[in-house]
Amino acid sequence: MKKLKERWNIETNGQLFIIFLVFAITGSSAAKLAAPLTDFFNITKEMGWYIYWPFRILIILPIYKVLLVFFGWVFGEFHFFWNFAKKMLRSMGLGFLIKK
Repeated sequence: MKKLKERWNIETNGQLFIIFLVFAITGSSAAKLAAPLTDFFNITKEMGWYIYWPFRILIILPIYKVLLVFFGWVFGEFHFFWNFAKKMLRSMGLGFLIKK
Protein backbone atom coordinates (compact mmCIF):
# COMPACT_ATOMS: atom_id res chain seq x y z
CA MET A 1 0.00 0.00 0.00
CA LYS A 2 2.90 2.33 0.71
CA LYS A 3 4.09 2.24 -2.92
CA LEU A 4 0.58 2.90 -4.19
CA LYS A 5 0.18 5.85 -1.84
CA GLU A 6 3.51 7.26 -3.04
CA ARG A 7 2.66 6.68 -6.71
CA TRP A 8 -0.73 8.37 -6.40
CA ASN A 9 0.59 11.06 -4.03
CA ILE A 10 -1.87 10.09 -1.29
CA GLU A 11 -1.17 10.93 2.33
CA THR A 12 -3.63 8.89 4.40
CA ASN A 13 -5.16 5.45 4.43
CA GLY A 14 -8.56 7.14 4.56
CA GLN A 15 -7.93 8.75 1.18
CA LEU A 16 -6.85 5.39 -0.21
CA PHE A 17 -10.03 3.77 1.11
CA ILE A 18 -12.17 6.50 -0.48
CA ILE A 19 -10.36 6.09 -3.80
CA PHE A 20 -10.92 2.32 -3.80
CA LEU A 21 -14.56 2.89 -2.84
CA VAL A 22 -15.04 5.34 -5.72
CA PHE A 23 -13.48 2.87 -8.18
CA ALA A 24 -15.85 0.13 -6.96
CA ILE A 25 -18.96 2.29 -7.11
CA THR A 26 -18.03 3.69 -10.51
CA GLY A 27 -17.36 0.31 -12.10
CA SER A 28 -20.60 -1.17 -10.84
CA SER A 29 -22.61 1.89 -11.83
CA ALA A 30 -21.14 2.06 -15.34
CA ALA A 31 -21.89 -1.62 -15.94
CA LYS A 32 -25.46 -1.17 -14.68
CA LEU A 33 -26.06 1.90 -16.84
CA ALA A 34 -24.73 0.18 -19.96
CA ALA A 35 -27.50 -2.43 -19.90
CA PRO A 36 -30.38 -0.02 -20.64
CA LEU A 37 -28.36 1.62 -23.38
CA THR A 38 -27.69 -1.68 -25.13
CA ASP A 39 -31.40 -2.40 -24.85
CA PHE A 40 -32.23 1.03 -26.27
CA PHE A 41 -30.08 0.31 -29.35
CA ASN A 42 -31.52 -3.24 -29.58
CA ILE A 43 -28.12 -4.84 -29.18
CA THR A 44 -28.64 -8.28 -27.64
CA LYS A 45 -26.45 -11.25 -26.80
CA GLU A 46 -28.30 -13.22 -29.48
CA MET A 47 -26.56 -11.04 -32.10
CA GLY A 48 -23.30 -12.71 -31.09
CA TRP A 49 -20.58 -11.91 -28.61
CA TYR A 50 -18.49 -10.17 -31.31
CA ILE A 51 -21.20 -7.49 -31.66
CA TYR A 52 -22.65 -7.34 -28.15
CA TRP A 53 -19.47 -7.07 -26.04
CA PRO A 54 -17.52 -4.56 -28.16
CA PHE A 55 -20.62 -2.34 -28.31
CA ARG A 56 -21.17 -2.64 -24.57
CA ILE A 57 -17.52 -1.84 -23.82
CA LEU A 58 -17.66 1.19 -26.09
CA ILE A 59 -20.69 2.38 -24.14
CA ILE A 60 -19.15 1.68 -20.74
CA LEU A 61 -15.91 3.62 -21.35
CA PRO A 62 -17.34 7.15 -21.60
CA ILE A 63 -19.91 6.44 -18.88
CA TYR A 64 -17.10 5.21 -16.62
CA LYS A 65 -15.01 8.33 -17.10
CA VAL A 66 -17.89 10.69 -16.38
CA LEU A 67 -19.00 8.72 -13.33
CA LEU A 68 -15.43 8.46 -12.05
CA VAL A 69 -15.08 12.22 -11.90
CA PHE A 70 -18.62 12.64 -10.54
CA PHE A 71 -18.22 10.13 -7.70
CA GLY A 72 -14.74 11.49 -7.02
CA TRP A 73 -16.33 14.90 -6.55
CA VAL A 74 -19.08 13.48 -4.32
CA PHE A 75 -16.49 11.81 -2.07
CA GLY A 76 -14.16 14.81 -1.99
CA GLU A 77 -11.40 13.48 -4.24
CA PHE A 78 -12.25 15.43 -7.41
CA HIS A 79 -8.69 16.50 -8.24
CA PHE A 80 -7.32 12.97 -7.96
CA PHE A 81 -9.99 11.54 -10.26
CA TRP A 82 -9.93 14.47 -12.68
CA ASN A 83 -6.18 13.92 -13.17
CA PHE A 84 -6.73 10.16 -13.35
CA ALA A 85 -9.39 10.52 -16.06
CA LYS A 86 -7.19 12.89 -18.09
CA LYS A 87 -4.28 10.46 -17.84
CA MET A 88 -6.57 7.62 -18.96
CA LEU A 89 -7.73 9.62 -21.99
CA ARG A 90 -4.15 10.46 -22.95
CA SER A 91 -3.09 6.81 -22.68
CA MET A 92 -5.98 5.82 -24.97
CA GLY A 93 -4.85 8.38 -27.56
CA LEU A 94 -7.78 10.67 -26.83
CA GLY A 95 -5.78 13.43 -25.15
CA PHE A 96 -6.97 15.93 -27.78
CA LEU A 97 -10.36 15.92 -26.04
CA ILE A 98 -8.97 17.74 -23.01
CA LYS A 99 -7.08 20.98 -22.62
CA LYS A 100 -3.68 20.92 -21.00
